[in-house]
Amino acid sequence: MEEISIGEFARRSRLSLKALRLYDERGVLVPSRVDQASGYRYYGTAQLEEARLVVMLRQLQLPLAAIKELLACDPADAAARIAEHWRGAEAAHDARRDLADYLVNWLSGKRSVMYEVATRAMPERSLLCLKRNVDEQGMWAFGKEFIAILRERPLPKIEGREGAFFCIYWGWASADSDGPVEWCRPVPEAEAHALAEHYPELTLRTEPAHREAFVALPGPLVSGVQIQLAAESLQAWAQEQEQEHEGERLTLRPEDLGERITYLATGPTSVDCDFAVPFA
Repeated sequence: MEEISIGEFARRSRLSLKALRLYDERGVLVPSRVDQASGYRYYGTAQLEEARLVVMLRQLQLPLAAIKELLACDPADAAARIAEHWRGAEAAHDARRDLADYLVNWLSGKRSVMYEVATRAMPERSLLCLKRNVDEQGMWAFGKEFIAILRERPLPKIEGREGAFFCIYWGWASADSDGPVEWCRPVPEAEAHALAEHYPELTLRTEPAHREAFVALPGPLVSGVQIQLAAESLQAWAQEQEQEHEGERLTLRPEDLGERITYLATGPTSVDCDFAVPFA
């Protein structure tokens, strides 16, 4: 394999020296050889195709960690991951457009409900939970960690929405701030303490019976914008309920039980998601 200097590689790949050094540090595009005496980096000409792929993936706004994983995949798996990323990007774009429309209406003196609101009763449940402060980017890695634990040591299944795993937002997790986030999995009450012994990294607690107002979400790729729109819809719904039932104040209670997203598997590859807030 022919080797060329980092300067020549930068010229042919149209990547800056700064970018190449960063990609080397992150393990994304590593030189084929580094001269021990001078520290100069050399690349193989065969790496130019990989460099072009990195450039295109960055145009799709994939983070470097995801690109590193993609480069290690076989082409078919990489193609599937890119398609999944783009579906998520399109969903996020649609959600931002909906949020912009909502803000335009709001600032123009019009209030609109973006999502249809329904209610349900939830029974008292025993939960195995994992709680941590994370920002928006770390949120998904945290969720994968929790799901990996459950896959490694499966728990007894509880049918329906009552048995689905869910995520509670105790604080707002965004790109600018981290908040307490808790992943929960309901378990049979009679087996709860015995099961908890096999999950020392999880906390066993009981959630009281309550009612929830909820909206369906186009999951499983749920964005922060969609959550914001769902929360606004629930607040507007609560105000409408108070107007319809004079003297009976309806209060959403995220401070007591937390806003939550529930993930219910409806098929081998399909998930039904909703955003819910307990109320009284």
